[in-house]
Parts: sequence; structure tokens; C-alpha cells
Amino acid sequence: MERRTALVIGSGFGGLATALRLQSMGFDTTVLEKLDGPGGRAYVRRVDGFTFDMGPTVLTVPHFIEELFALEPGKAGLSGPDFPPDILRAERITSGVSGGPATSRYVDVVPVLPFYRIYFDDGTYFDYDGDPQHTVEQIRAIEPADVEGYHRFHDAARAIFERGFLELGYTHFSSVQSMLKVVPDLLRLDAVRPLFSFTKRYFKSDKLRAVFSFEPLLVGGNPLAVPAIYAMIHFVEKTWGVHYAKGGTGALVQGLVRKLQDLGGRIRYGAEVTSIDVVDAAGARATGRRGRRIARGVTLAGGERLEADVIVSNADYAHTYGALVDPRVRLVHHDARIALAKQSMSVVVIYFGFRDDGAPLDLQHHNIILGPRYEGLLTDIFDRKILAKDFSQYLHVPTLTDPSLAPPGHHAAYTLIPVPHNGSGIDWSSRGEPFVDDVLRFLEARGYIPNLAARLVHKSFITPDYFEHTLNSHLGNAFGLEPVLWQSAFFRPHNKSEDLENLYCVGAGFQPGGGTPSVMMSAKITAREIARDYKVARHVVEAVGGGRPA
Repeated sequence: MERRTALVIGSGFGGLATALRLQSMGFDTTVLEKLDGPGGRAYVRRVDGFTFDMGPTVLTVPHFIEELFALEPGKAGLSGPDFPPDILRAERITSGVSGGPATSRYVDVVPVLPFYRIYFDDGTYFDYDGDPQHTVEQIRAIEPADVEGYHRFHDAARAIFERGFLELGYTHFSSVQSMLKVVPDLLRLDAVRPLFSFTKRYFKSDKLRAVFSFEPLLVGGNPLAVPAIYAMIHFVEKTWGVHYAKGGTGALVQGLVRKLQDLGGRIRYGAEVTSIDVVDAAGARATGRRGRRIARGVTLAGGERLEADVIVSNADYAHTYGALVDPRVRLVHHDARIALAKQSMSVVVIYFGFRDDGAPLDLQHHNIILGPRYEGLLTDIFDRKILAKDFSQYLHVPTLTDPSLAPPGHHAAYTLIPVPHNGSGIDWSSRGEPFVDDVLRFLEARGYIPNLAARLVHKSFITPDYFEHTLNSHLGNAFGLEPVLWQSAFFRPHNKSEDLENLYCVGAGFQPGGGTPSVMMSAKITAREIARDYKVARHVVEAVGGGRPA
């Protein structure tokens, strides 16, 4: 019997994870990547002896990674328990076990403590490490009255985590009915209230309100607007900790590529897809919205055409439907819907290397440096869409854990600053360099990296223009669609296209949303839809712990 074929557009985490599952399901799978290397947003920049992860650096839920590396031909892992039975054992956090035996054959994943050091503008900080006693001690030092509030917040976040993540995380909300079934629970848990408003119910301190609401920024969400279901992130990290792949996130990406190749899959670089080719029931080119519209292949930038039984897009939502699919065959994802979709914020990321002067850095692997304003700055970024004079940033210094990313006697670092997407009209060609210099001067002047200017040996950066023009991300968004309530669950674009047969989607712009764990969940949701549509044998989708189809 002839094997089915699949083409996956994009080699981000979603594309690679879906390709691994399809290959294990029996599809001959090829990943098509525009860039000259894998990863998409997780591409790696190597320059002057430094290795810089260009995108994701925070890894959580290590058993998601283990599950991918454990896939084998005929064992796609789509049925069985989604989560290990000992999921809520507190000792998992400090056990030091980040990668299972399958993962360790491809990459070394290790825990990082604290998860984050959160610096306030007055120079004080909060070490978020998931340790209950240490967390309470730090809360008491900031605002004694908030200790009781934290315990109530903890219980509320746990209830949201258990329902929203453990029970509903892999649900594909493909119908209004599927959404209506869970609405009563979300209302009961107060999970639809904006997260910052939710947090204010439990904490009096502005510092603690920021500590327990900033995490959606890591997936492109505005804490003032995302639904409180995102309080689950606190418990996701508390349950499994925060981890690091030795060699950087790029080493994990390369491990996934090797795993795909070991399974017989292929990846092509410099293979930019310019269109998804659509035919009608008779196999002729489809030019209208009536009758069957079937995705049958893709056309590459050089004119080469490839055909396959299944097409999966790991590209940006607006790019997938707005640029790759002829508008004449789109009924659900029409141009007006794409234009009305609210895009996430963007970021400026500065990659820099500097000499180690022998004095220890008073920093951690992951650092959140908050500016003097919290609510006001978020409003400037997401609503007013202006580049404010002040800023907050995420400073990543991986060489504190892994010196191999820099030449001897040096550190590699990157700092990520949330900024408006390109709907703002900001001219980054003129404003990018001065803004970057302001950020680096701030790090030196405030003592985060003393004498940085004199020690600096490499500096480069990306702006929203990189996301828009290199990664084909609409308006230069950095995280797909913004995770507001009306773009969540059923209201977020579906992983199985309503417009075209044989077209499926995966990644931050689709269900369940942004962030590396969610994107890996998105890949399993998409693979289940394909398995159901193609009636993949039940024994193939079982075997490696997956989850029940929604």
C-alpha cells in the first residue's frame, strides 16, 4: 500500500513536532523552511564565537519534549494519559530530572533555579523559584498582609490549572457546542476576568501584582487584557519548573531535526512557500468558494510545485490565509476577518557579547527587569502603540549556566524589550539603533552589567521589521494572535481548516495559543485531527502516552 505524504510549512516548534507525529503515523513527511536553518522564531545566530538563541529560551513541561523524542514508527502517542500520574508531586520541581531517557539521546535538558529573578525599579528583587516557603518569606518581606492573599491566589490558580490545562489543554474547540460546555466552569473559576484584575483581588502590593501577572508577556499577552485562565502559567512552572537545553534552545531544535531524520522524515532549507495550491473535486484548479476546495500541494519561491495528501502550515495565521491561500477560495478566513484579528505585541531583541572582568555578575539565568511603570507601559505598548521613554525587559544570560555559548572569558546575553507591533507606524530603521543604545546604557548605569560599554565585543539586534519581513509575521507580531478572550478557545483559528480540505494548521496563531508548551500541544491537537480524518489505525496513535481526542 502506497504511503501517504505530508508537507509541513515552517520548522518552528509546532512544525517540527507535527512532522514528528505525522512521520510516526506513517506519512512520508517533508518540512519546508524559508530560512537556511531550522527553528523559525527559534533560529540561532552564531557570530564572533558567540551563540545566540534568537527566540524562545524558557522551557517548561519537559515531559512534552520527552514524548516527542520517544515517538517511533507506528507509535504516534495520540491516545492514553496526556499527563503523567505523578504530575502534582512537589518534589518534581527540585528532583533535577528534566529529560527522560529518550530526550537524553538527543539533548541535555537541565533545571534552572530560580525560574526568574524579577527586579523592581527601586533595585529590590523577587526570586521566583516555586519553593512555597521561600515564596511566602519574600511576600512577607514586601507586604505581610499579602501572605494570606497569596494562599488564596495559589488555590485559585491551581483550580484553573487543573481544569484549564490538565483537563482542557488538548481540547480542539471546533464548534460552538464544544465551547459552551466549558463556559460554566470558566465562569465558576473566575477565569474569564482579566488577569491583572484577577490578581488585584489577592494582592495589595503593586510589586506582587506584577510578579504574579507578568508571565503572559512571555507568550505575547497583555496582563491587563488576557483572561485569568493564564494564571495557570504560574502553576505550570511551579509543577514542572523552568529548564534549559545545554547548547541553547537551538540544540533542542537540532535534536528534533535529527529525530525527524531518524524516523525517515526530511527537511528542506531555503524552500519558501509562496502559495498553497487548491483544486476542486475533479482535480482542476479551484477558483471559487463553491464545491469542494482541496489543498493538494504548494508552490515554492523558485516556481517548484510539490504535491501531498496533507498540508500543515506552521506559518503565521494571517500569512497562511492572507498570503498563501487565494482569497477566491476562502469563505471563513476572508480578508476582513484577517484584518480585524488582533495581533500580539512585538519585541526588540538585543544580542550582545561582553568580556568577563572577573567579578561575578549579580544576575540570574533569567531576569525580568521592570520599569518604573507597569499598567501605563502596558497600555502604551498594546493600546496606544507608542514607543515610551521607559521600558521593561527580559535579560537572558545563559553563559551563567552554559559557558560554551561564548568564547573563553566572555558572556553571551540577550535582552528582549516588548514594543508595539508595526501597526504603530514606528520607523525602526531610524529609531532602532538609538533605542538599543538606550537599553544597553540603562543596563550599565543601573549596575546590572557594570562597565558594559568598555567590555562589549559584539552587538546586534532585531526589531519588529525582522518578524514582518524575515519570518512573514503579520505586522511584525512576535507571538501570533494576541490571547485576548475573543481570540481564545473556539474563537481562536482552528487547527483544521474550515476553508480547505487537507489543510491543517499549527502554532502560536492557532489553538491553544502561544508559548513553547502550547505550541507542542497544538501539534498533538493537529495530529489527532489528521489521524481522525485519515482513519489512522488505532494501534498507531496509541503506544506512546498521548491523550484522548477532544
